[in-house]
Amino acid sequence: MPSFETLAIHAGQEPDPLTGAVVPPIYQVSTFAQDGVGGLRGGYEYSRSANPTRTALAQCLAALEEGAAALAFASGMAAEDCLLRTLCSPGDRVLIPDDSYGGTYRLFAQVLASWGVDYEVVPISDVAAVRERLAAGPTRCVWAETPTNPLLNIADIRGLAQAAHEAGAMLVVDNTFASPYLQQPLTLGADAVVHSTTKYLGGHSDVIGGAAVFADAELAERVAFTQNATGSVAGPFDAWLTLRGIKTLAARMDRHCRNAMRIAQMLAEHPAVAEVFYPGLPSHPGHKIAQEQMRAFGGMVSFRLLAGEQAAVRTCGQTRVFTLAESLGGVESLIEYPARMTHASVADSPLAVPRDLVRLSVGIEDCDDLIHDLRQALPVSNQQSQ
Repeated sequence: MPSFETLAIHAGQEPDPLTGAVVPPIYQVSTFAQDGVGGLRGGYEYSRSANPTRTALAQCLAALEEGAAALAFASGMAAEDCLLRTLCSPGDRVLIPDDSYGGTYRLFAQVLASWGVDYEVVPISDVAAVRERLAAGPTRCVWAETPTNPLLNIADIRGLAQAAHEAGAMLVVDNTFASPYLQQPLTLGADAVVHSTTKYLGGHSDVIGGAAVFADAELAERVAFTQNATGSVAGPFDAWLTLRGIKTLAARMDRHCRNAMRIAQMLAEHPAVAEVFYPGLPSHPGHKIAQEQMRAFGGMVSFRLLAGEQAAVRTCGQTRVFTLAESLGGVESLIEYPARMTHASVADSPLAVPRDLVRLSVGIEDCDDLIHDLRQALPVSNQQSQ
């Protein structure tokens, strides 16, 4: 089987048979001519149901995650919603992380709950605790993020898969923070993987998209039916942009990871920093599991400041190379204050994030420049001023 780097450039992306174009064309089209009633060319009739550019992206994603099939969506949240509406019925229960993306919590708490889907918050990095909650009652699905957003906890995918399957539940892993280059949950026993392809897969902060990849083709067909029925598909230009980004995923992730490790080490030694969350640090409680299931430790770093909330807010506003913005995974470095930005929807909930927390999406700029920028933005501690 070709290497990941080769698949990222070639899977689903053979030269166009008509013209020889090396890059798959953008089929910016809504409908397709038929050779007689029902005589479809290549299976295409209407772009909500299927589009060749979206097909190319799905084939590439399935190859990168070593899945049976994949689907491309209009956003990561569209992928989550479509998958959950296919998996779950009113009365079903889902276990979700106690440290998860604010949009995922909002989907469960304010959308799916009104549909009758129950959810329970669990520490996803504690397999024993998950087993205990699975034993408490029927569970349709265990929803995991690893690393989690924003505290970068690590879930044992293989252990969660075994626990979920023994209880008759499915395991879904949000693999956005790691990307398939660093981690392939399906090979560790997960039933499905979701991505916000907006992030590392697209990689350039210029496209919104999502994906779901499946270990089982039958489940993929069921989700594809829901996707077609509800229309949450990726447009052809968005699919093309995401494919373009994927070609450099491996090279970008190597640089993201190297920069993030250096920055995490610097922050861990900085007198104004109370705590650093990065699975590449040996002090991280999930370090060993991350070593076992990840190629490297990713480009996300979070940290808490000794001086508290206002110091965190000020730090976010004083960087010059890091841009104050939501999202992550682009080539440019971003800084944000989760409590009021990406995770505002979990305020006053069991998932509320620390008010002194800052989250970094470490880009691929020169790392010395990034470190200098953070040093000048961080508070001057009492120790430094003496």
